[in-house]
Amino acid sequence: MKHIGIVACSAEGAALCYRTICTEAPQLLEKYAHPEVTMHTFSLAEYMKYIEAGDWKSVAGLMLASVRKVAGAGADFAICPDNTIHQAFELIIAKSPIPWLHIAEVAADEAKKNGYRRLGILGTRFLMEGPVYREKLDAAGIENMIPEKEDRERINTVIFDELVAGIFTGASRRYFGGVINWLKNKGCDAVVLGCTEIPLIVTPESSPLPVLDSTRLLARAALKKAIEG
Repeated sequence: MKHIGIVACSAEGAALCYRTICTEAPQLLEKYAHPEVTMHTFSLAEYMKYIEAGDWKSVAGLMLASVRKVAGAGADFAICPDNTIHQAFELIIAKSPIPWLHIAEVAADEAKKNGYRRLGILGTRFLMEGPVYREKLDAAGIENMIPEKEDRERINTVIFDELVAGIFTGASRRYFGGVINWLKNKGCDAVVLGCTEIPLIVTPESSPLPVLDSTRLLARAALKKAIEG
């Protein structure tokens, strides 16, 4: 099996991705079995000072330093369970010592497989307003929509003030449900949980729309690649 490298950014999303790999692998292998995994992350504070400044070149520098560490530990390919910093993806891919899976490509593939035609996108303000999903979904021929500005700001606040710190409140659960219902009324047939912490507060059972859980989809794609490799 191939060795998975995880270039992490925020703790809760990275933990969910790692846990998904390790808990779902035995269904495909044998009891207790999973591929070898190495994870590295710099402090979230390091990433945030560059993200907030729009300095994607410096974000890419952190990602490259991180992937070199996991490659040095023997990883055969890399994944990043953080949607926002994929905005720096094109700045790193040619310089990376190992190949990567792209989280938005994985989500687009799943959307296509399920016949979804218009997706709502939830995530940080940087992710919703940035090109990461728009470009990949456009390439797949899938329409996409984001919430209105006031909701984008509130979602961003909930993510950074609550979710990345492991705080999950009933009020925020209900709020996300309301935003997803608005996307449904605007014609979306599914919603991308495009922040790796959102699946910890929005579940398929609670969502008014089918969900594309980017964290678990990426973990499953990495698991498949590791086993088939």
